[in-house]
Amino acid sequence: MKIKYPEIGICGLSCRLCPWYHKDKNRCNGCKSKYRMSAGCPFITCAIKNKKIEFCWECSENHFCEKWKKHRDAGKKKDSFKCYQKLEDDILFIQKNGIDLFIKEQKIREKLLNLMLKNFNEGRSKSYYCIASTIFKVNELKEAIDKAIKQSNGLSIKKRSDIIHKILDDYAKKNNYYLKLRK
Repeated sequence: MKIKYPEIGICGLSCRLCPWYHKDKNRCNGCKSKYRMSAGCPFITCAIKNKKIEFCWECSENHFCEKWKKHRDAGKKKDSFKCYQKLEDDILFIQKNGIDLFIKEQKIREKLLNLMLKNFNEGRSKSYYCIASTIFKVNELKEAIDKAIKQSNGLSIKKRSDIIHKILDDYAKKNNYYLKLRK
């Protein structure tokens, strides 16, 4: 089976906004990359290996699949190494608008994430920036980054990081966003 979208998980997660996707060493190339395909994910086994489909929502059994329902329900309450806060919204977006439009938005989000990693990452904020890139609206993220760039010109990386954290935290408080992994 030819994989068309290695950076979009079978269950609907966007790999482009995952901290493991943005590692310098031992980088993960996506949920459907060669390495991950051999890792034993139950969704990979069911969808790709057994049913020869790329996404759970393509399955004729998706409306009553307990495994996918349990995963989606869990994503409403907790995260693992990646933020699941928008999983359900992302699945609904894809079902309504198609995978290509979703990928287009994820590439914009990834570009903004890379801007934060390049300009504000003091070495301890990658997951935080990945979460912000996942849950903020794109225009809010752009606005926050622009504001941080203007306020931090010429400052040390630590001070630049402090500035964008404050800006993102203020947006999060105002909009009831949660900028931590939920355990």
